[in-house]
Amino acid sequence: MTTINVRTDEKRKKAATAIFEEMGLDMSSAIQLFLQQVIVTKSIPFPIRTVNGFTPNQEQAMLKDMRELEADIAAGKAKSYGSAEEMTEDLLKD
Repeated sequence: MTTINVRTDEKRKKAATAIFEEMGLDMSSAIQLFLQQVIVTKSIPFPIRTVNGFTPNQEQAMLKDMRELEADIAAGKAKSYGSAEEMTEDLLKD
């Protein structure tokens, strides 16, 4: 058996420990499960998400699309609306 030391902030440790305890696990067992799943799947065994709930690739694609739309609006190639209601009214008037 070997030892792994992990540095994390106290708040994160307490939150994770509480969740693991609800599942009947201690921190060591939870980390063992994680490592075993990494080996079995040969990957991180869960989707990596940003603070907004998207994968990094999804977030980058959305940011790229937003920049393109802003450029199109500035160039007069796309319409801008002040609200969703304003956009809906414009779309439904045809």
